[in-house]
Amino acid sequence: MYELQQVGANSFYIQSPAKIGLFRLNKTDVCLIDSGSDKEAGRKVRQILDKNGWHLTAIYNTHSNADHIGGNKYLQGQTGCHIYAPGIECDFTNHTILEPAFLYGGFPPKDLRHKFLLAQESNAEALTGDKLPEGLQMISLPGHFFDMVGFRTSDDVVYLADCLSSGETLEKYQIGFIYDVAAYLQTLEQVKEMKASMFVPAHAAASEDIASLAQINIDKVVKIAEKIASLCASPRGFEEILQRLFQDYGLVMNFEQYALVGSTVRSYLSWMKDTGRLEAVFEECRLLWKAV
Repeated sequence: MYELQQVGANSFYIQSPAKIGLFRLNKTDVCLIDSGSDKEAGRKVRQILDKNGWHLTAIYNTHSNADHIGGNKYLQGQTGCHIYAPGIECDFTNHTILEPAFLYGGFPPKDLRHKFLLAQESNAEALTGDKLPEGLQMISLPGHFFDMVGFRTSDDVVYLADCLSSGETLEKYQIGFIYDVAAYLQTLEQVKEMKASMFVPAHAAASEDIASLAQINIDKVVKIAEKIASLCASPRGFEEILQRLFQDYGLVMNFEQYALVGSTVRSYLSWMKDTGRLEAVFEECRLLWKAV
């Protein structure tokens, strides 16, 4: 863990629970794509930088989930580097309580205010095209989170952030986190058509071919939607739908999974309503979902 892997003339990634990209700007200056999950991840990154005699100029966050921005504060404090994040992700990075509050749908209990969902705040600036160094191109990858982006380097390596998961992860957890299902599917279709010398997803193996894995992720979304539609053959409330999904997929319920999977299921329900597959019915002061 935290080994440096070279995937292009100037492109690297650091193996970690959420891969950290590293792009060499010249002999001494580098930038990072994300920073890991916490201060300890930041320390390990700093050790790699020092070992190679590299100076960190900036961190480009793909999105604001805690496992991608957790090392920001430490690395910024140690190096004075700039931090950039796209769109609303910048606000979440500067005000990290927004992530658990968004997931829970209100003020989060202490059970959700931990480093896996609540990173330390850092001083991030809005990521716009003029903030990118030469050799780094931003790619819009919405769906998993609000304004998530990836990056393509001048040596043709594409960092894909969280827009897809490995087949093993999907099999284990079944319901991967998605904020906007429609945008997520569009992103996966976009990724299917991409060509690059190497693709580096944050939560799957680096690969020269990404199309087959993108299709596996698309198929999983379709199956989850079909499962929800079948559960809603008769009107059901959200909590009952969530309970059945956990039971049928053999998932373990706790506060973190309730927030992550629950938020995703709400996103599925919204998408399926907007596309005419479900209707919302209010009965006896309850919101029920019914397949059309």
